Amino acid sequence: PEGVSVSPTNILSEFRLLGFSEVSHLSPLLFVVLFSLYILTLMANTVIALIINSDNTLHTPMYFFLTQLSCLDICYLSVIVPKVLENLMVGTISISKTGCAMQMFFFLFFGVAECFLLSAMSFDRYVAICYPLHYTIIMNSRVCKSLVAGTYICGTTVGLVHTSITFSLPFCGLAINHFFCEIQPLLELLCGNTSPSEIQVIVVAVFAIVGPFLLIIYSYIRIISTILKMSSAESQQKAFSTCSSHLLVVTLFYGTASSMYLRPKSSYSASVDKLLSLSYTVVTPLLNPIIYSLRNEEVKGALRKRWRKINFLSSIYLKRM
Repeated sequence: PEGVSVSPTNILSEFRLLGFSEVSHLSPLLFVVLFSLYILTLMANTVIALIINSDNTLHTPMYFFLTQLSCLDICYLSVIVPKVLENLMVGTISISKTGCAMQMFFFLFFGVAECFLLSAMSFDRYVAICYPLHYTIIMNSRVCKSLVAGTYICGTTVGLVHTSITFSLPFCGLAINHFFCEIQPLLELLCGNTSPSEIQVIVVAVFAIVGPFLLIIYSYIRIISTILKMSSAESQQKAFSTCSSHLLVVTLFYGTASSMYLRPKSSYSASVDKLLSLSYTVVTPLLNPIIYSLRNEEVKGALRKRWRKINFLSSIYLKRM
């Protein structure tokens, strides 16, 4: 299948996703693992979103952004994983050119939106720690909604521009050596000189990854500087604890994303990139709610309160039975 090619004058109607064909003997095991992770991730992110929405004490900008992060992770994961599971069940599968373009668009849309959302979350922590007396005024409802809207606008812009340019170019191959319509494997199929497309990928990555990351770095430089000036060790510890979860999520997400996109096509390796793609499309969305729930006393308190309520209602129901 990897040798399948077509003339650039022919109109391609579909591609073939090779998926994990090189380790096809492990497909049943991979299916079970990925399906389990997918269900766990959906449940974990849904629980976080429902807990925050149902607890009035968590109706703050920080948790508003966390709810948005959970929703993005659910959507981001659902764009990729169902097709991967289908691939593992039946082997190499076909995907229409339109379907491939839509998958790339939504992958970029949700991925870029998450980059900018993490940046907005760092700005929220910056204001909370550096300007605590003005926090409620600066981070009002209108500002929070505007920041979230901005993340979606950036995601839409990058998704539309990158997808439309990529799919307007001629393809000389049908077989995508990946489990979804990822950018790098598609570059392998373009006809002729792909340098302009490689530059395009790096420019987009700089805008969508480096830009927000620099804003996060700046925010945390100011945050750490402010924390170190605090006279109370207890205040310092509390301030650090509110930022540590977000910083860990940022490291996981940006670490894998930058290693994937901020490098030339010449260093592309299908097997390595599949592992990197799995880490930021499957593992990171699962770790996000775990990190925030395990390292955040308010979320753990809300979870315990909800659990006690469920147990109380269950006991009443059982007594009536």
